[in-house]
Amino acid sequence: MTTEPETPLFAPPPLPEQERMVEAILFAATGMVTLAELAARMPHGCDPAAALRGLAERYAGRGVELRRIGEAWAFRTAPDLGFLMQAERVETRKLSRAAIETLAIIAYHQPVTRAEIEEIRGVAVSRGTLDQLLELDWIRFGRRRNTPGRPVTYLVTEAFLDHFGLESARDLPGLAELRAAGLLDSRPGPAGGVPAPGAEGGPDPGEDAPDPDQGALFDD
Repeated sequence: MTTEPETPLFAPPPLPEQERMVEAILFAATGMVTLAELAARMPHGCDPAAALRGLAERYAGRGVELRRIGEAWAFRTAPDLGFLMQAERVETRKLSRAAIETLAIIAYHQPVTRAEIEEIRGVAVSRGTLDQLLELDWIRFGRRRNTPGRPVTYLVTEAFLDHFGLESARDLPGLAELRAAGLLDSRPGPAGGVPAPGAEGGPDPGEDAPDPDQGALFDD
């Protein structure tokens, strides 16, 4: 005697309807939404990952595209149409040269401690520099190192990736591109090269103070 498989009492909605649900959630969200958050909002049995894939295909090439940013998702203006929004962008302040160098070191060497940042830069990092980057939500605290003193580490955030249109830190540009964009010093030397911890040399050993001529591409 054979038994028929049990039919679930509540079958999940079809995939097109799940895509509509994901679309509605993302458009209504005030920020980026993770896969876990989508699953928690959608009916039991839904497949938000499949819905995201289908939705991304439908929005590909349109004025608004579905983008993955770190572990989250959000609708963003197509990169080639960004110039249309430039007139609406409000620039409030520029990062200091110290903040730019500190941010670059964290992005390329994360997770990194304050002592390692100072070793790479060759100059002390003021608390105000790190506070500014934390306030911008471009860096965050990571796990403490299992070394004497248990120093905290720093990592870049999804807000940083979102601001610069990156999916992950692996998509960061090379050093030549950073210099061409004005993010790093164009002259040769460790200040432009952001050497690894313990490398010979270090950046210009000036004061950790604002430089009004630096940071045009790091405007908040």
